[in-house]
Amino acid sequence: MDWIDLTRPMDETLTVYAEPGYSDPPFRVEPWCDIAGQGYAVQRLALGTQCGTHIDAPAHMAEGGVTLEALPVSALVGRYVTLRPGQVPERGDATLLFVDGTVGPIARAGFDAALALGFPVWVMAGGLQVAGEEPLFLHRALARAGIYLVEDLDETAAAHLPDRGEIIALPLCLVGTSGAPCRVLARGDVLR
Repeated sequence: MDWIDLTRPMDETLTVYAEPGYSDPPFRVEPWCDIAGQGYAVQRLALGTQCGTHIDAPAHMAEGGVTLEALPVSALVGRYVTLRPGQVPERGDATLLFVDGTVGPIARAGFDAALALGFPVWVMAGGLQVAGEEPLFLHRALARAGIYLVEDLDETAAAHLPDRGEIIALPLCLVGTSGAPCRVLARGDVLR
């Protein structure tokens, strides 16, 4: 199977997280210099650490949580197994947990069982909710457990992944941050 790009494009149509009284920094690309004036072109980027497809370090939701650089890059490349509401997968040889959050909430017992599998990185398509819990419960619980979360994937592309395969999720190499935008590629073992 060919690699599938699960990264959301970053352009003027990109929406950022917002709620009443708060918004993440807007995404902007502005000209800095051009070939006619400087001999080369450079653009200035303005964005937040949780912009577009990104990874959350535990520091994003847990006071005193570790920041992005604490995660070895080797933890972001490997085999995945898929978690779907109502099903807790067997870990097998997987090093990453792919979460299909597009099909509805997960029961608290299912979430706790998935947490017990011990994956250091969860890669999530959609906005999985834990039934009966507040909207950010999953994010906070993962952060408290020291788990990194890759999220805001292109859900249309993610829908084509089978239950097992490989994922590469490479964030910017930022130090001391709660997260970073990243490029996420995946390929499944077989087509659905």
